[in-house]
Amino acid sequence: MGLRIIPSDTKIKFARYRNVAAAVSLAAIVGSIAAFFVLGLNFGVDFTGGVTVEVGPGDGEEFVESDLTRVRSSIDELDIGHVQAKTIGGVGGAPDGIAVTVPLEASEEQGGDVDTEAENRQRQIAEDIQVVLKDILGEQITFRRVDVVGPTVSGELIQAGVTAMVIAIAMMLVYIWFRFEWQFSLGAILALVHDVLLTIGVFSITQLDFTLSIIAALLTIIGYSMNDTVVVFDRIRENLRKYKKMPLHELVDLSINQTLARTIMTSFTTLIALFALFLFGGDVLRGFSFALIWGILVGTYSSIFIASPILLRTGVKRDWSKEAASGKAVAQREA
Repeated sequence: MGLRIIPSDTKIKFARYRNVAAAVSLAAIVGSIAAFFVLGLNFGVDFTGGVTVEVGPGDGEEFVESDLTRVRSSIDELDIGHVQAKTIGGVGGAPDGIAVTVPLEASEEQGGDVDTEAENRQRQIAEDIQVVLKDILGEQITFRRVDVVGPTVSGELIQAGVTAMVIAIAMMLVYIWFRFEWQFSLGAILALVHDVLLTIGVFSITQLDFTLSIIAALLTIIGYSMNDTVVVFDRIRENLRKYKKMPLHELVDLSINQTLARTIMTSFTTLIALFALFLFGGDVLRGFSFALIWGILVGTYSSIFIASPILLRTGVKRDWSKEAASGKAVAQREA
């Protein structure tokens, strides 16, 4: 007999708390939208344009606190605009490094020939920073990352990122619409929008760097949340065929409880890996892993308290499976 952390015969009345959950989710969505418009997102160089140079010490060497101070003072002397210099965690056990970021200046965010001039300036800035870092920290340092993103590319990345999320949600809608009744589709899409908005909201509040990797995390969250929701919906559809006279709220509770162990254990094991990535993956992966951790938590919540209760509010038909079965039988007889 295997070990069961979550009992298989839970009888939690989830439907009883659907109004409370709806109020909490609505407040969270409003707060997320407000945070987005008031605080905005802390876009990384991927979206704003600019230069990022990450450097690590040579073999057997380590950076000390005074190195960061010397780097900041030396970079300031270049007079290249607002410069951010900070220490970063190493990846895969490597020593800590130093990251220097120079955002694109507002005066350079234009089109035409100005874009080309700005991109050339960014490349020159990257070269100047590398020379200064070698002078200050020594020739033995290793450059882990040198990113130069011009205004044209950064604008295209923003458009591509938004387009990717819209297409992903739209395709999920099409998939659910063909597989289930429209009530199921509505619940699944509202849950997806809920998860995406709350993730964007938490990045607005925390002001963590919003980069291309976060877009990848959002797309992953959309897929994970949809998979979790479909598992519950499949069980609800099976129980609609099996329990013809059971009240709908009891049937939804039964279906969620029957899939609860699978939902919790899947999320739990995934979170174990993500927390390890968050703690030991270094600064490069920290934002990505944080987005996935948050997304899985809200995705699990939404599949239980957002997607499924929608069926109670929209009144999913109890006899649709019977009609489908009779239609199939008629087609077989005619054949």
